[in-house]
Amino acid sequence: MHDDHDHDHGSEMSPMVARVRALETVLTEKGYVDPKALDLIVETYETKIGPRNGAQVVARAWTDPAYKARLMKHATAAIAELGFAGMQGEHMVAVENTDVVHNLVVCTLCSCYPLPVLGLPPVWYKSAPYRSRAVLDPRSVLSEFGLNVPASKEIRVWDSTAEIRYLVIPQRPGGTEGWTVEKLATLVTRDSMIGAGLALDPQTSGASA
Repeated sequence: MHDDHDHDHGSEMSPMVARVRALETVLTEKGYVDPKALDLIVETYETKIGPRNGAQVVARAWTDPAYKARLMKHATAAIAELGFAGMQGEHMVAVENTDVVHNLVVCTLCSCYPLPVLGLPPVWYKSAPYRSRAVLDPRSVLSEFGLNVPASKEIRVWDSTAEIRYLVIPQRPGGTEGWTVEKLATLVTRDSMIGAGLALDPQTSGASA
């Protein structure tokens, strides 16, 4: 477990969350917004728009060995090459899944998350059960996500903090030789870049058509 940084920004986020919730309540009460519509917008940014940035980074790393080397050495700068930078993405580290290692990212004390590359964090990432169980029993947690990691494969859990955030580079699926970066990016999911899932299978995702 890699947790040698403290989480000194948790108290800074709470007032922001409180203001957002208060504003949402007022707007809803006045009939200016539909809560269901807001939920849909949030879901879109969580699962589609936001993670597209990270998917571009991963796909580029899959196809360009020189870029991958820069990403693994200085992730923040390499990600910025593609135009993805900003608050909560200043100190990035890329970790790579291999045949012998699977990486999982968690924030044990709050919800540190690389917004520039992954968009908004999913609800489960911020939940207390995930934050604790991902450390204590990551194999079981991954199994609940539908990902059964073989006992022979090491699971490394990385603790995001106010000073450092992680991006998992999932393994490239087989059968994608010769694919463009754009097409490969369609196989990269938000969960695979957290380590809670794998890249999509090209044979079942529809991307191979």
